[in-house]
Amino acid sequence: MRAAAVLLAAMLAATPALAVQPDEVLPDAELEARARAISRDLRCPVCQGENIDESNAPISRDLRLYVRERLVAGDDDDAVIDAVTDRFGEFVLFDPPATGSTVILWLAGPAMALLGLLIAWAFVRQRPAATSPDSLSAEESARLDRIMRDDDM
Repeated sequence: MRAAAVLLAAMLAATPALAVQPDEVLPDAELEARARAISRDLRCPVCQGENIDESNAPISRDLRLYVRERLVAGDDDDAVIDAVTDRFGEFVLFDPPATGSTVILWLAGPAMALLGLLIAWAFVRQRPAATSPDSLSAEESARLDRIMRDDDM
């Protein structure tokens, strides 16, 4: 019985911790589900690696309340996301659209990888081919024989 309780506690500890407070939850389950879906797509301006649904930062709480306020006012999901983006910029979107300056960011990684491959290919092509060592002259061969005979003794 004790092992089952420990296992249950471990499983509960492994669930993601959500920062949504009970006073933020909307009474309408459908609106709350929409708010949670939108909140998972918005980045916390302070934490930057967490969405506003998981962040405990005060700005995330304000954003969660703002999202819920817009939904209660009758906005659709896209209108809510547009309103938050207008306020904070495209930075708050975890998946920003590939338009304008973000196209440069989307293409910069593959372009740099391609440029690196081209530079490596050019470097390898420029290197001189490995040459075979010259054969020993008669004098060098005789000296090598003497050295080898002296080592055997």
